[in-house]
Amino acid sequence: MKRRQFLSLAGAALAAPAVTRVNAQSPATVRWWYHFDNPQATPGDLIAKFEKENPGIKVQAESIPWGGGNDYYTRLYAALIAGNGPDCAMVKLGNQARLVQMKALEPLEPMLANWAGKSDIADNLWAMNKASDGRQYYLPLQYVVLYLYYRVDLFAAAGVQPPKTFDEFLKAAQAVNKDGVAGFGMRGGGGGHDHWGTFVLGGGATFDKGGMVSPKALAANRWFVELGTKHKVFPASAPTDGFRQIIDNYKAGRAAMTIHHIGSANEMVQALGDKVSAVPVPRAADGKGWTSFGDESNAVFAASKVKDAAFKWISFLSTGANNVAFNTFTGQLPVTTSGAANWTLHPKRFVDASMQSLPVMGVLPDHPKTADFTRTVWPQNMQRALLGQIEPDAMMKAIEAHFHG
Repeated sequence: MKRRQFLSLAGAALAAPAVTRVNAQSPATVRWWYHFDNPQATPGDLIAKFEKENPGIKVQAESIPWGGGNDYYTRLYAALIAGNGPDCAMVKLGNQARLVQMKALEPLEPMLANWAGKSDIADNLWAMNKASDGRQYYLPLQYVVLYLYYRVDLFAAAGVQPPKTFDEFLKAAQAVNKDGVAGFGMRGGGGGHDHWGTFVLGGGATFDKGGMVSPKALAANRWFVELGTKHKVFPASAPTDGFRQIIDNYKAGRAAMTIHHIGSANEMVQALGDKVSAVPVPRAADGKGWTSFGDESNAVFAASKVKDAAFKWISFLSTGANNVAFNTFTGQLPVTTSGAANWTLHPKRFVDASMQSLPVMGVLPDHPKTADFTRTVWPQNMQRALLGQIEPDAMMKAIEAHFHG
């Protein structure tokens, strides 16, 4: 479908109907889409609590497969265009620009103005989630910052320290890359742009015009691709590995390092105990770096007929103890100041690694083309580069062309 046709359909499908007010005489059903890494996790208890406190509202929660983001957003866009989308859903910053362009999102300022919980969320989180048009469409829900997991026992046996720089990373990866253990469990499938970003965005590439094909950017990407093609420190399965594969490889001792966030910490500790630890991702020689700020928010959609009820539900999830409870089964960090004050869900070393990573945290550009970059452009070109089907520079030229023509 051509972009003009896509936007035309989106605009027609998302014309906002009148809002149904919530009261005792007009019960409302709120359809909410969500996704969890752990398929056994369920928001059932929180839904029961909410419905008890709000007897005029029922929440119809629908778990949508994440699939590295591809499955979730493909279904969401299709549902919104077809006019049968949810009333609200979990959303990420990388997809906000496209949803704004589709006129799919309901501005939240009028509802936030009367919400008592707003002040319990830090100003920097509100600022991070604000759209490029200055409106507030997203209500923060949880967050993580990616860091480097490493095997303490394997590093000790090889006589290396956790790396602080790219050069130290390569040396450490080579030192532990033996006996069926890959130096780094690289994610070449959906979501793997976060691994790439650490070394390529951290190494000088940008999403500005020309920023992917500058000499510094091209060199950074060659260096990263050669970790797999030349130095062989990636598993053979890296071109197609997704979230589950990198975590399982690490837990099984098939990789000595990988990059993920605190959401995996307890699973790692359950499998490996004190053999697993974490540090901030390594930085370039000039001290600069980049790691993904893993945002998650909720949004109300403009086509919803129960906007007030939908906002009541998503604001409930971002309030005090409810936000803490939500994050205890998602494994991420609460957005509420009150909830973060005494957080005990994860061992301190992983919380410390998260906090120490904040100075280099970043997000992908708030651009309508970012969604396709993460879903198709990056994984397809990364896989081809790792398999030797294209040169690393061709990969960067494809990314540059995607954003800037």
